[in-house]
Parts: sequence; C-alpha cells; structure tokens
Amino acid sequence: MDSLFFWLSKLLWLLAAPDSLLVLLLTLSFLLLYFGARRQSLYLLGSISVLMVVTLLFPVGGWLLHPLESRFAANPKLPSQIDGVIVLAGSELGPRSAIWRQTELGEGSERNWYFQKFIRDYPKAKHVFTGGSGSMLDQQYKGATVARNMLIEQGLDISSVVFEEASRNTYENAKFSMQLINPEQGQNWLLITSAFHMPRSVGIFRQLGWQVIPFPVDHRSEPGRLLKPDANFAEHLKQLTVAVREWLGLVAYYLSGKTSELLPGQ
Repeated sequence: MDSLFFWLSKLLWLLAAPDSLLVLLLTLSFLLLYFGARRQSLYLLGSISVLMVVTLLFPVGGWLLHPLESRFAANPKLPSQIDGVIVLAGSELGPRSAIWRQTELGEGSERNWYFQKFIRDYPKAKHVFTGGSGSMLDQQYKGATVARNMLIEQGLDISSVVFEEASRNTYENAKFSMQLINPEQGQNWLLITSAFHMPRSVGIFRQLGWQVIPFPVDHRSEPGRLLKPDANFAEHLKQLTVAVREWLGLVAYYLSGKTSELLPGQ
C-alpha cells in the first residue's frame, strides 16, 4: 500500500502542479479555439491571464505558506536534555552531486546546517538523517549519500549518525527511522525540517506514536510583506508550487490516515 500511495501521489501531482496546470490550461484553450469554441477559449484565456497577472505582482505562494509556517514557533526553547536529533532530507541533489563529485544542495539546505549545529551542540545524542530518493524512476541517487559526504567534508564525526536511505516520502522517513531507532517513551527528540513542511511531518510522527520537538527552519514567507507588489513571476510561481503541493499533501496524508489531524499545530 505504501508503494501504491507513493506512485499515485507522484502521478496526480504531475497534473495538479501549478506550472503543469498552466501548460495544460493553455493547451486546452488552444484546442477550444481550434475546434471552434471561441467564446469558451476566450473565457479560459481571460481567467488564465488574470491569475498570471496576480501571480506576477503578488507573493501568492507566500499567502498559502504563511499559515503553515506559523503553526510552530521558530527558535523554540529547548529542554536541557536532548536524546536525539532527526532531520528530513530535502535539499540534497543526488544526481548532480554524483555527476560533479561535489556536494550539491538546493533550497532547504538550512536543514543540513542546523543538523550540523546540533551534532556539535549535542555530541552525546543520537543523530538521524533520513532520506533516500523521491524520484519515481531513479532510485540510485540517495539524499543520505549526499548528506554523509557533506558531513565528512565538514570535518564532523559521523560515528553517532544513523543514515536512513530507503525512504521515498515523509511518511517513510518517519516509519523507517522509527524502525531503525526504536525511540523510547519520554525521550526528547528534535525534528528538523522546513517550516512549511513541519505540520505534516509532526502529524505523521504523532500518528506513529513518536513525540518530537519541532525545530522549523527554511522559512519561505515574509510576514509584513505579503501584500507588497513585487513583479517576480518565476519566483512567485515556484513558491505557489511549493505551497499547493504541501496543502495537497496535508489533505492526502490525513485522508489516508497517515497524520494525526488535518493541520497539526503547537
């Protein structure tokens, strides 16, 4: 069932992603015009134009990301005793790192920087990096491989780090890590991931019975600037794609019983 969920989520996202949807709607408007449905084509093109102008001028993705990023406090006060730290993969560029034989990271690399910080701050704690490949067709390049090389390059002792590299999505991140670590009740475990991704992640861990302390990083929205015009279509569309994917993920994970509630919070 986990594999079926993985494949269905990937295939449905190919159609639901805002950038893909934009191409499909433009193609549909052309086909309507070609087959003589001129009025319907103009209505559709007009709607697309309005949405594109709004996306050009305003951070519409930020409007959707901010409610997610404000669910858990940034820089929370941590307990004196930390038993373990777990970080979710997300920024590691596996194929590019293998091709160029260097550590290549994309957006969300703050996850790795704070993981390094906590390895240094809590040397006696357990440390878990979880993440294989989320690709449908290419499973040979693992996020954990990139992370391992990065930590070695930074001169860190990785003898206390457990690398989980079989997972393909967030649910498997939590499930497989729990099987590897077998955390005990009452332990204090920090969870590091992007702020917009933290509600879904915490919901999954809670559903599995693993209580974690959220430490959100990689904030994408800018409170106080959400209504300020800023002509940057490419950046706004990219943010919108991230936001739509996360909201759809929250709904899909909740309906499939993989999270404890629709929108987990503090």
